[in-house]
Amino acid sequence: MIALIQRVSTAHVDVDDETVGAIGPGLLALVAVQPDDGEAQARRLLERMLGYRVFADAAGKMNRSLADTGGGLLLVSQFTLAADTRSGRRPSFTTAAPPEQGRHWFERLVELARAAHPGVEIGRFGAHMQVHLVNDGPVTFWLEAS
Repeated sequence: MIALIQRVSTAHVDVDDETVGAIGPGLLALVAVQPDDGEAQARRLLERMLGYRVFADAAGKMNRSLADTGGGLLLVSQFTLAADTRSGRRPSFTTAAPPEQGRHWFERLVELARAAHPGVEIGRFGAHMQVHLVNDGPVTFWLEAS
């Protein structure tokens, strides 16, 4: 499982001109599921997202996690993160999970996140989404759980 996390001041997701998920300060996580992912990867990725220290402490150092700050978490499914881009001019998606599997494990990640952290919002799986964000820093990290 892959997540591209971005520390944000604000973020929201629109589908058909309707906001379906929105947060204030926190993390926007674009999430991709790969074919071999399962429960262990979902749990590990969530642990990493909640515990990754990307927020400033009193001294201005990145020593605080989302769990420490209680900020929002906006989870957006994005299978394109799992694309194979090593050759050619067009990405291959054979390294991404099939849609049914992707939906299952993304929804499981959401379920785990909502049980562990307040303020979890989501996009809409499989929809054409407009993702709006103000990246704070900018701070962006690639996390993997395998």
